Amino acid sequence: MYMKKWERIIGTVLVAFVVFWSFYLYYFDVESLNEKEEEPFTGVIRIWDYPRLNINTGSRYGWIQDKIKKFEKRNPGVYIEFTPIDWKTGPSKIEEGLRTGELPDIVPIGNDFSYIDKLEALDDYFTEDELDRFKSQAIRSVNYEGKMIGVPFMMTTYAVYLNIDLFNEKGVSPPVDGKWTYDEFVDTLKKLTYDSDYDGIIDKYGFVSFVEPNYYNLWGIILSDGAEIFSSRKNTYSFDSEKAISGVQKIVDLKYKYEVTPEFFGMVGESECWEMFYKDRKVAVYPTGSWAVNVLQKLLESGEGFNFDVAYYPIGDKKIPTALSNGVASFGVFKQEDAKKSKMCVKFLKYLTEDSNQKTLEDLGVFTIKRGITDMYINNPKMKRIEESLSYTYVVPKNELWKKIDDILQKEIREAIIGEKSSRKAVEDSKKQVEQLTK
Repeated sequence: MYMKKWERIIGTVLVAFVVFWSFYLYYFDVESLNEKEEEPFTGVIRIWDYPRLNINTGSRYGWIQDKIKKFEKRNPGVYIEFTPIDWKTGPSKIEEGLRTGELPDIVPIGNDFSYIDKLEALDDYFTEDELDRFKSQAIRSVNYEGKMIGVPFMMTTYAVYLNIDLFNEKGVSPPVDGKWTYDEFVDTLKKLTYDSDYDGIIDKYGFVSFVEPNYYNLWGIILSDGAEIFSSRKNTYSFDSEKAISGVQKIVDLKYKYEVTPEFFGMVGESECWEMFYKDRKVAVYPTGSWAVNVLQKLLESGEGFNFDVAYYPIGDKKIPTALSNGVASFGVFKQEDAKKSKMCVKFLKYLTEDSNQKTLEDLGVFTIKRGITDMYINNPKMKRIEESLSYTYVVPKNELWKKIDDILQKEIREAIIGEKSSRKAVEDSKKQVEQLTK
């Protein structure tokens, strides 16, 4: 009798609980109280990119295509449509896309931000810790007016290359640890400029280079006394100082005062100068990008090259070696109507910066944009030296008028080199034209 009473009580409680729970579920959606995980974007993301030569395979787009395949595998339902563009027609293709609206979602960005208003500001997609992992030069290269308008994924710089065979033939020592002052640099070049066949005509030269827009082979010397193109504090044009004039004069002096260059220095282009160095072996010292290490090494191994080394740019009044480079490769994201798509685009760009992917940049002969990755090029002292020189490298200024400013500067410096005007007048005329341009 006692047990039956408790059975009735328990049964009543169970019935009451069932009724209460039913009402609860009806009026309160339990699932709504739990935060649902946002469904990620699925669909097509379009990306354009320039060629990035794989020094082992010869592939021009293989690096990015490999990363795309692996990212798609990691993110089912995401398909990345890749369109290759080239350096010559790529900028025009982007400009045409801006006019027609036929644009990719992810685009390679440079220094001429004529379409800055079309790009997503990416600051909110990155934590402070993530930003701190980038090298300072790399993150500065994608900051524009206080906003992060792109994600860097590789970088490079310029170095000074030495034909060690020519050095040895003349009994000239290369700079210790690759560092030399401007005076030591000039003294070395003088010893390497001579008449090799004794016919009364100089046919070996200490130095040669060229002046062309978007190339910065000579700027490590031009900026060696501390000149800036844009003020690092105010971001205003400042290549109008005595330091700028002395830097340009150092280049001019190589031709006219010290006579260590061919007479046509300033009048010939990149291909002619490079050929004089690597093929004809008429030049002992030549500044160019890190890509040349692999080219010269393969020529040496095939028996068609020469012993070579790399050095820093000569040190001027600034007291440290300096280089200027536009070699930070970055991607920007065009503004999207779908916030999930923007997020997925950034996720892909973050994927490119993962340590494991950054280390594969050795295949391209370039360098990581991340701090703390120190085991790249450990068996390649020449590339390691160039990597160390990144800390002395300044990135080309970010400005919507940079392409036009660059054209002005290069033209004026060329005119100084070929003797059409003084270094001072070249700098002063540059300033006048830039001021007129900005008005």
